[in-house]
Amino acid sequence: MKIFIDTADLDEIRELASWGVIDGVTTNPTLVKRSGRSFKEIIDEIFTIVDGSISLEAVSTKADDIVKEARKLSKIHKNVAVKIPMNPEGLKAVKILSKEGIETNVTLIFSANQALLAAKAGATYVSPFIGRLDDIGQEGMQIIEEIMDIFNNYDIETQVIVASIRHPIHVIEAGRLGAHIVTIPPSVIRKMVSHSLTDKGIESFLKDWAKVKK
Repeated sequence: MKIFIDTADLDEIRELASWGVIDGVTTNPTLVKRSGRSFKEIIDEIFTIVDGSISLEAVSTKADDIVKEARKLSKIHKNVAVKIPMNPEGLKAVKILSKEGIETNVTLIFSANQALLAAKAGATYVSPFIGRLDDIGQEGMQIIEEIMDIFNNYDIETQVIVASIRHPIHVIEAGRLGAHIVTIPPSVIRKMVSHSLTDKGIESFLKDWAKVKK
């Protein structure tokens, strides 16, 4: 399972990439705004840090405009995947872009039906948002199970990016269901690396080593 980092914070991307665990990056306009830096400045540096798929979001609402924007974004770097919203105009754009060899990441997916339609249109990736489903009282991971069952039944090549990760258990569940990718905020990646027994063990080893004759 690949791990993408879901942020536009360059310091976080740089630090967590140095751990050797980051395979790609997903961004969106909200994350870019939060960073306080220009879009060009952020993406130019991301490509120097991570050699993997980088999702950049198209913000147009009509298919023709989405296609034009996606073509422009795809020219920035060979690793760009264009994030496109899950709606009829987005599907029209995905159909065109897939025939041109431009990678697409259909986002804001909240059902297996939506994921199937996006895959049929030619999406490279689909991004179901599980945390937002949990937030409204639905079981987000259930749609991951449904999507993986359908995709595996028909050998669908579209890869599933589990998005809107809220905690490390989401990552474990996604892996057990066979999801191809999880995109995770930095705070959750940091929780994944930590365990109180690990910290206690390191502290104990260091104390014992200090008592050893050198």
